[in-house]
Amino acid sequence: MKDVIIIGAGVAGCAAAREISRYNADILVLEKEEDVCCGTSKANSAIVHAGFDAAAGSLMAELNVQGSRMMPALAKELDFAYDQCGSLVVCLSDADRPALQKLYENGVANGVEGLRIIERDELLAMEPNISDEAVAALWAPTGGIVCPFGLTFAFAENAAKNGAQFQFDTCVTGLEKIDGGWRVHTDKGDLDAHCVVNAAGVHADELHNMVSDDTMTIIPRRGDYFLLDHSAGGHVKHTVFQLPGKYGKGVLVTPTVHGNLLVGPTATDIDDKENTATTAAELDEVRQKSGLAVKNIPLRQTITSFSGLRAHEVHHEFIIRESAPAFVDCAGIESPGLSASPAIGQKVAGIVADILHLEKDPAFDGTRKGILDPKTLPLAERAELVRRQPAYGQILCRCESVTEGEILDAIRRTPGARSLDGVKRRTRAGMGRCQSGFCSPRVMEILARELGKPIESITKSGGASRIIVGIDKDSL
Repeated sequence: MKDVIIIGAGVAGCAAAREISRYNADILVLEKEEDVCCGTSKANSAIVHAGFDAAAGSLMAELNVQGSRMMPALAKELDFAYDQCGSLVVCLSDADRPALQKLYENGVANGVEGLRIIERDELLAMEPNISDEAVAALWAPTGGIVCPFGLTFAFAENAAKNGAQFQFDTCVTGLEKIDGGWRVHTDKGDLDAHCVVNAAGVHADELHNMVSDDTMTIIPRRGDYFLLDHSAGGHVKHTVFQLPGKYGKGVLVTPTVHGNLLVGPTATDIDDKENTATTAAELDEVRQKSGLAVKNIPLRQTITSFSGLRAHEVHHEFIIRESAPAFVDCAGIESPGLSASPAIGQKVAGIVADILHLEKDPAFDGTRKGILDPKTLPLAERAELVRRQPAYGQILCRCESVTEGEILDAIRRTPGARSLDGVKRRTRAGMGRCQSGFCSPRVMEILARELGKPIESITKSGGASRIIVGIDKDSL
């Protein structure tokens, strides 16, 4: 019997796994997809929110501010991309100034440091492409941007380093209370644990409602985005929000840690928890609304569009508690869930440790080294690296200058890449202007070789997403 089974390997589940691995505990993370970071965590705004928006006194506000404060040190400890570039909430008319003032006061009540309301002249100096209609803005210097893949992989790899196990392609079908814990029914057989953590994202309500009469409702809220090329990455220097409306923070414009420009999202409540298709109407909405706060956005430089689902709980609050004996919910983790994830992990771990009376593991190692990017090295060091490991001299992804050495590292890690998307999220091979049109065949060859599989079994993202059915010459 496991001590803890965590259901869901998104950023919240992986953060919880990492924090619980500080204790002497046998941990298993179950994920229905083929890799970590395959749900909400892979398709979001990649923002570390300062914490001025969530309702004062809410758990969401508390963990947002706490997580944001933790992020700079955590980025060094776990070696993932993070930039505290600051954020601006733009006020587009004098009539909206009371709402801006209210947002400022809410941020102060939440304990956000450094908040200021700035006037148009200062705003224009900070962001030359700001709308001609902008009259003022709320400046939050503690806001930032992060790589959501990198953050999630960092949590997962550090958890694995400290003994946590991961099991993918495993869908939970039921939960049964047993003596001393829970029996988790899956499509791969039954598993027992003393404690279960429900971090299942948009499906968290389904698991909760299996064990509690106090029903929960999670609504999948879809958001569409445009991702622009590196050539557009400098259009803004900070994350630019519009004043929040009925459906949240509205369409934002932000640089990314990798030098792109991200524009979005929409907020459309849907029924299908697997529907991440973009729509023409929602992308048109992004086009129209993004220009309200930032002018001349070079949308012709778009290299891809995508959508993600937020796990919107009807009361718009994080639910992190023991909802049944030894069953811990980590649910309703929508924005600012990415920002709050370090603090969410700590809170979940504290609850689990109290339930199971866990003791700290003195051998815990909280550090992790990310995938080496040769481009970051001085030329002499890079040349020496290539001499010792020639794979770092073979560039496979021309758009992002990703080498074979990086791809090999991504596959050989634990948990490592098993698909094209797994490689892409860890190394950016396929993230560039051609969107994997050039590099995918070679990456597939490396995956097949490293995993000991026929190339026709290599998928884009697990499951039935095979790229090819065979090799032409084999038929001859």
